[in-house]
Amino acid sequence: MRIMSDQAKREKIESMYEKARRAFPDIQEVTAEELQNLLREGDIVLVDVRTPEEQAVSMIPGAITARQFEDNIEDHEGATVVSYCTIGGRSGRYTQELAARGVKALNFKGAILAWTHAGGALECAEGPTRKVHVHGRKFDLTAEGYEPVW
Repeated sequence: MRIMSDQAKREKIESMYEKARRAFPDIQEVTAEELQNLLREGDIVLVDVRTPEEQAVSMIPGAITARQFEDNIEDHEGATVVSYCTIGGRSGRYTQELAARGVKALNFKGAILAWTHAGGALECAEGPTRKVHVHGRKFDLTAEGYEPVW
């Protein structure tokens, strides 16, 4: 089995995201580095659209689930929503749906996989973690130092 470098993994994430993006070409997006700045500076609601099983492995600190967001949408009026999933496909469709409803929303380009390549923190119910749910070998693209789970 050939081991991919982090650079090759980043290129694969970018390529896979660009293919998925064809389904939602008109949405706005944000990179991992831009998101790190927005989280420090802005009124951001980070929404994890992955399944509960994926979220149980890890989430970006401060993120809420799509269900939590939808159940309390009025609490977030005026904030910018940044949605994420594993690579950006599911969150792109969700971002498109939010934008159609008049919500200011951005899709996280490369999503949680890109987050690992930016050195982003992750947490689970027990606290900080380096584990990331990645579905399977096709999405086994976490940065070195993170543990893919499927």
